[in-house]
Amino acid sequence: MLKIQFDPKSRFLKNPSVIFLTKNQVASLRSLKLEPLIHDQITRLVKSKRFSAANGEIFPLFINQILILVVGLGEDKKISKTSLRVSVKQALESSYLSGVDVLNIFPHAKDDETICGVIEGVQIGTYKWQKYIHAKKDKENLSTVIIACAPKKIYDDCCQIADGVNYVRDLVNDNSNVVHSTYIENEIKRLLRGKAGIHVDILGEKVLKKKGLNLLLAVNSASKYPPRLMIARYQGASKNSEWIAIVGKGITFDAGGLSLKPTGSIETMRCDMAGAAAVLGILKNVISLKIKKNIIFVIGIAENAIGSSAYKPGDVVKSYAGKTVEITNTDAEGRLVLADAISYVVKNFKPSKIVDLATLTGACPVALGNDYAGLMSNDDDFANSFLKSAEKTDDRLWRLPLYEELKTHLKSQYADMKSTGMPRGIGSTISAAEFLHQFVGDTAWVHLDIAGTAFADGQGRLYFNYGATGFGVRLLTHFLQG
Repeated sequence: MLKIQFDPKSRFLKNPSVIFLTKNQVASLRSLKLEPLIHDQITRLVKSKRFSAANGEIFPLFINQILILVVGLGEDKKISKTSLRVSVKQALESSYLSGVDVLNIFPHAKDDETICGVIEGVQIGTYKWQKYIHAKKDKENLSTVIIACAPKKIYDDCCQIADGVNYVRDLVNDNSNVVHSTYIENEIKRLLRGKAGIHVDILGEKVLKKKGLNLLLAVNSASKYPPRLMIARYQGASKNSEWIAIVGKGITFDAGGLSLKPTGSIETMRCDMAGAAAVLGILKNVISLKIKKNIIFVIGIAENAIGSSAYKPGDVVKSYAGKTVEITNTDAEGRLVLADAISYVVKNFKPSKIVDLATLTGACPVALGNDYAGLMSNDDDFANSFLKSAEKTDDRLWRLPLYEELKTHLKSQYADMKSTGMPRGIGSTISAAEFLHQFVGDTAWVHLDIAGTAFADGQGRLYFNYGATGFGVRLLTHFLQG
């Protein structure tokens, strides 16, 4: 496991080093107080016009047989949270660092935001899922990164939060026949073992039937794995303080049910439990950071499989809230699990606020792309607090509307409501949110559709390599810290 250390007295020529430079710094190298040998080499390099510190430039120097990698960040005013993390990732994955065990990093600035950006670029940017690669293509040489700055609690917290992100990525990336309901149940028990102030309820199939969580049960009806509703109550504040519920969609694999997903859409559907995995990652961080809030962590687990016992389009199912739902598409399963989970928490625990995370609709990335999650809410202040956290954490959000007329699209001739609203592909994201809205009651609520952001196909994107991104962990941890 990669270790990150902090040392303000790190020396350039002790270990292989990466020096990050902006165009402004290159223009006045003397102000950086570099060691004479390094200052001389970089000055010669700049004069040769082989390096100008443009964003993405990487050049190796060898001084006294020690590798010094100079990395350009571009103009100061154009350096963003994202571009810094990308630059760190690219530098550490450079072939020049192959075989390096211990590496010094010298950031271009020493403010907290920059150092945290470097930490995330190291931990999140270099993560790769290679559990099932027999002969690993990317040999793990780097064991320790030493960042040239004084240690601070905020940096330790940042390391912890990034570790929570990668923990979630491990859960989402693994096979669905490994990370099924029983595995997740054991995982939450492992996280909570020996922890005081946390109470967990795990509702199995018999209890779910007795209590009437029939929507969740319907989705899981063709699976060989048992359904679960898991609720962990973390009391970090006084009993009289408000309780916030965080609900995660946990479809361990989504075949689409009898409305079967086609080739090209089904291959990565192990990621349909990314919302539930994020809740586990947030729980892990909350425990480690000892956040002083009262939080209810809720995970609804099911597998949307096919078979003779699968629920069917046209079925009418009675929800936990008592409303009957006409199933119009079995591939709109996540909202059913969330509806029962949300209404159960509202009735039995009465939180003052609820946020849910779900890879809910393919329409969301059609509208927003893969770098922004959709936010829908019934409370402007609650929504704005998340938008502010999104700006700080780089877990990006864009608010989409909810409005009264959306309810008309959920009307059914056979039941109290339909499971889907507008025709497929037209307003699917907001109509799915409106479906959930019907089960929230008067509770302040934020819905995060993370369908586009939870998984990076192909070679990855931004500073994420291929596979799961752990979206939502930084966002919700920051929100809860605030």
